[in-house]
Amino acid sequence: MASSLNESQFQCSICLELFTDPVSTPCGHNFCKNCIGGYWDISDLCQCPLCKETFYRRPELRINTSFREVVDHFRNMRVHEGCIAATGEVACDICSGRKLKALKSCLVCLTSYCEIHLEPHQRVVNLMRHKLIDPVENLEDRMCKKHDRLLELFCRSDQTCVCQFCAETDHKHHHTVPLQTESQLKMALIRRSKADVQQMIQDRQLKVEEINASGKLSRDNAESEIADSVEVFTALMRSIESSQAELIEVIEEKQKSAERQAEGLIDDLEQEITELQRRSTELEQLSHTEDHLNLLQRFYKQTTLPKYKSCTNVAVYQVNFLGCVRNTVLQVKDSTEDQIRKLSAIELKEMQKYAVDVTMDPNTAGPWLILSNDGKQVRKSPRKLKVPV
Repeated sequence: MASSLNESQFQCSICLELFTDPVSTPCGHNFCKNCIGGYWDISDLCQCPLCKETFYRRPELRINTSFREVVDHFRNMRVHEGCIAATGEVACDICSGRKLKALKSCLVCLTSYCEIHLEPHQRVVNLMRHKLIDPVENLEDRMCKKHDRLLELFCRSDQTCVCQFCAETDHKHHHTVPLQTESQLKMALIRRSKADVQQMIQDRQLKVEEINASGKLSRDNAESEIADSVEVFTALMRSIESSQAELIEVIEEKQKSAERQAEGLIDDLEQEITELQRRSTELEQLSHTEDHLNLLQRFYKQTTLPKYKSCTNVAVYQVNFLGCVRNTVLQVKDSTEDQIRKLSAIELKEMQKYAVDVTMDPNTAGPWLILSNDGKQVRKSPRKLKVPV
């Protein structure tokens, strides 16, 4: 095997390639004939490039035929090892044992040849007339099963490949053309289909890019909308919280005012109660006296009551918070509507970017629609109108 041999043994030390027409110098070293000859032609001394032994007369070198055969055998083995047909490749039909990869297939011989076995087709005149194609498998499929002839025509009537005998018999009145002619036509259709497919691919790639761009724009819009919604609802929440704080402040202030008023009334009433209790004690003492003079002298003073307001005239009010919550909610409503108006203005401004000048056809308007004279505006009719049929 080539792999078990040392390739350096078959390499020329001048060109570093496998020997071509190897010759041996008197000192026993081998070189390509042309390499050593060219080396000596440009050198002042005739010496060996390896051992530097000098020859006073230029040796007459002859090709070492035995060594050349060994080198050629090694070269063929190396070529064979590098050209073994792999799985899925067309193998040479002539090779025995390990088959080499086919280089060409002959449509006349119906045989596939490797580089070595193809050599006669490149040298023998009669074989050079054979039609060679790139290697293909199942060459027998290219033969007519009925006439055992090469399929070289195409029947357009039956859309099938036929041989010359088929064209003269079963397909005599059919439209037949050479395979190459039909192949060229089909190739043109393939190129057209390929162009159509490429265009379809391009269209879909553009659509994918458009969808991706639309998705990105949608994401950007969503992020912007979320940011705007956060801002709007934050403002609304601040407004609601502020209104709630104001409402609580108003309610608490009213409650404190009511409590201060109640405390004042209680203080007055408690003072009156203290005074009346003192007067009650004095009257109790007077009712038990036996001193007639003292009784008469104190009677008018003790029995004349102070001028107090009647308790029934003292109004006791419960604090009325009616309307406070509603008014606050109305304030929140006004704030919300203000935000809605701002948003509507922004949306209207955004929508105006996509405004299109449209003129509507009055003849196609519905029976409940009234169009302006210029066809730019439409409004609802109070009654059903007659429309053209």
